[in-house]
Amino acid sequence: MRAPIRVLLADDHGVVRLGLRTLLGSAPDVEVVGEASDGHEALAQAERLAPDIVVMDLSMDGMDGVAATRELARRRGAGAAPRVLVLTMHDEEEYLIPLLEAGASGYVVKDAASTELLDALRVVASGRTYVRPSAAHVLAEGWTRRAQQDGTRARYDSLSERERAVFVLIAQGYTPSQIGERLNISAKTADTYRRRINDKMGFSERAEYVKHALELGLLTA
Repeated sequence: MRAPIRVLLADDHGVVRLGLRTLLGSAPDVEVVGEASDGHEALAQAERLAPDIVVMDLSMDGMDGVAATRELARRRGAGAAPRVLVLTMHDEEEYLIPLLEAGASGYVVKDAASTELLDALRVVASGRTYVRPSAAHVLAEGWTRRAQQDGTRARYDSLSERERAVFVLIAQGYTPSQIGERLNISAKTADTYRRRINDKMGFSERAEYVKHALELGLLTA
């Protein structure tokens, strides 16, 4: 049996944490291992408890959720650290793009937590990035504008047709073996294409595929 997803709840409102704990307590594949009331405490608890995912509120006193998310992303780049699933009141481009750029692996709007949070946790735990379908077009429009400015489009255009196909499948969360099945190539060949894409695009992790696929308008739902 697969080990449950270990979750740390970071929110400065105790009643919100209680509600989240109650919601997640009904899921057999999720275990809430701790709570934090601000960003500093979230970082300390993340180091002590080693959760798989921190469910992070943005608006907290002291160190806010964005700063804590950025620090956890830095730690993850240097070694083991949890992924971050952000809880936000906002569903607009001006809020969402900075979250993913800070290193979040996804976000859930608080009003939709009761219906989306469990699915989002499972997606993030699998190594993918969770983006609400209803907001994908918002991110795509904002990042498409940025892509034209920072050279992402030019780098993407330098990819071969097969590399572009692999690029999109990776962004959608497929593994090398699954990509191989869909494109009728070996998993080893699919991984070779992945390394070539990483070199050409300057990528180092899967989340960057999601971000840039949205920038390029390749993921719209």
